[in-house]
Amino acid sequence: MYIYGFFTTLLFILILPFYYLVRVMQGKSFGWKEKLGFFDSPDLGKKIIMFHGVSVGEIIALENLIKKTKEIFPEYKIVITTGTKTGQDIAHKKYENIADYITYFPFDFPYCVRSFLDKVNPSVILIAETELWPTFAFYSNKKNIPLYIINGRISDSTYKSYRLLTPFFRSVLKNYTGIFTQSEEDKNKLIKIGASPDKTEVMKNLKFDIKKSNEVVDLSQGDNRVIIAGSTHKGEDEIIINTFAGLKKEFNDIKLILAPRHLNRMEHIIDLINKTGLSYGLRSKHADFSDKDIIILDTMGELSKMYSVCDFAFIGGSFNKTGGHNPLEAIVYNKPVISGPSIHNFRDIYWLLTRSNAGKIVKTPEELKEYMKKLLSDNNFYDSTYRDCKAIFNNQQGALDFVINKLSEILK
Repeated sequence: MYIYGFFTTLLFILILPFYYLVRVMQGKSFGWKEKLGFFDSPDLGKKIIMFHGVSVGEIIALENLIKKTKEIFPEYKIVITTGTKTGQDIAHKKYENIADYITYFPFDFPYCVRSFLDKVNPSVILIAETELWPTFAFYSNKKNIPLYIINGRISDSTYKSYRLLTPFFRSVLKNYTGIFTQSEEDKNKLIKIGASPDKTEVMKNLKFDIKKSNEVVDLSQGDNRVIIAGSTHKGEDEIIINTFAGLKKEFNDIKLILAPRHLNRMEHIIDLINKTGLSYGLRSKHADFSDKDIIILDTMGELSKMYSVCDFAFIGGSFNKTGGHNPLEAIVYNKPVISGPSIHNFRDIYWLLTRSNAGKIVKTPEELKEYMKKLLSDNNFYDSTYRDCKAIFNNQQGALDFVINKLSEILK
């Protein structure tokens, strides 16, 4: 590992000026001081739990665990690191009043890692998903800092690449105190590339540790079937409204809840609906389905509970480059979801959902309409989606308690 560190450091020094210039030109020159280890030592004391999530999806997945950790271990300071600016922005937004220090993960070179670990000096480190940083793992082990992978997952393509370098990854993975995966399949893959069977366990998926709302929603929908389009972005409102208008001609009993991600598009959305001739109302004005075809959800904080009244949901942010939003807000109510092709924020979740009928990824608006039509016309198929949602959700719960129990053993 010392030889690896020497050559990677030499390479880093040689390419650093060019890499920095490229990042500046791309508008991505963020967090350099922190990543290089040039930051002031935070006054955190000696009891510190560190969480790392590289970007948005991982930081969101850690939310319930971080909150529970703060509750169970109040005497410990919470440090959160990310690798991207978007992850950093979400971390500050979600954990400003929970975390004691939020910063960037260091570059994986000896000086940067040593500087970070010396200044932060965590008692235990939990890294979400499967981020393998050889130098960071080596120096964490050298300093006797327990280092864990949690919510671990390895894609088929990554697994194939890593298998070619099994001896190297075996030397890296031995520095981890424990590796906890989302599935038995992920566990077996990691063992095959060098993880110790004694250190590797299945914990299931943290993202499934969400709760239903206890609030009853009454929109006077009666026997009508309700579709939700949740967190739609620019360009998706047109797709959803036109798709719904087309389906309405064939299925007169359907209603739509349209929940735009940003309410500054309201005037445009209303204009789109008016062109279809369908009736609409605003949630803020207490509209319901007794006399409306579409309800626009123009209130804050109500979307998650609205999934309880739908029959199925389209998850927005997926027909652009946003990367999608959380499909589990619908799945928790056993309601199947449909998404466009951009789902990188929740790729692991869709990998599970699309192995059954719980979730579907469509590539075009035409595919979206055809799949919605299938859900509306094929009762047996729709019933199978309900069962699959319930089975997947039940099978994946328990990850949060697993990690909390492990932390209790480490920190006792």
